[in-house]
Amino acid sequence: MSVLEVKNVSIRYMMGDFKDIGLKEYVIRKLKHNYHIQEFWADKDITFSLEKGDMLGIIGTNGAGKSTLLKVISGIMEPTKGHVKREGNIAALLELASGFDKDLTVKENAYLRGAMLGYTRKFMDETYDKIIKFAELEDFQDRPFKQLSSGMKSRLAFAIASLVQPDILILDEVLSVGDGAFRKKSEAKMREIIQGGATTILVSHSIQQVVEMCNKVLWLDKGQQIAFGDTKILCELYQKYLDKKITLAQARGIF
Repeated sequence: MSVLEVKNVSIRYMMGDFKDIGLKEYVIRKLKHNYHIQEFWADKDITFSLEKGDMLGIIGTNGAGKSTLLKVISGIMEPTKGHVKREGNIAALLELASGFDKDLTVKENAYLRGAMLGYTRKFMDETYDKIIKFAELEDFQDRPFKQLSSGMKSRLAFAIASLVQPDILILDEVLSVGDGAFRKKSEAKMREIIQGGATTILVSHSIQQVVEMCNKVLWLDKGQQIAFGDTKILCELYQKYLDKKITLAQARGIF
């Protein structure tokens, strides 16, 4: 039985919102039939399914529609067309450094972020020391959050979010946070969660990371699904495409 089913999912953005020009100008343009709306499809007819314990790597160049698709899968956005069927609870680690209050301390932000993720005060009291230790921020607990580097902020967010044991785990470039040592630690933590049976989706610009961690791959390009299937085969094709040895049409034909 599939834990996650994505069926013909398409996401459309509408450009030409009257908020950009003001209500008065919008009314004038509408009366003159001079108000134009442009459609942009961030993703078009994406279809795949994952079983319990699968780890999917989503690959593609910038603008492929990867992050938008993750927002739909996690429930942050509703698809314009198609549907997503999920089984169990989801933990999505997206845009790690966002959602904090820059004027609060590191400790206050840890509790704030925990509350946003649905953790109780009791749970945070019991796990706070583990969070700060994992994030390697023991000496920064009482500093204003705005004094942290972007890497420190991401480490804190990762440490808080990775405490849960979800049924579906979504990771958007989060294994690249911090220095080399912390990346190894974050990867080890994710492997621990995955080995616990979580179905995982990883977006990464590191093909080697996808090859090492994922058993399935979804290749997107400008919102189009190029292929879904075996990791080794697709990653080799994708690398050949990046090296300009094959075209997208040839990759589709091979797969």
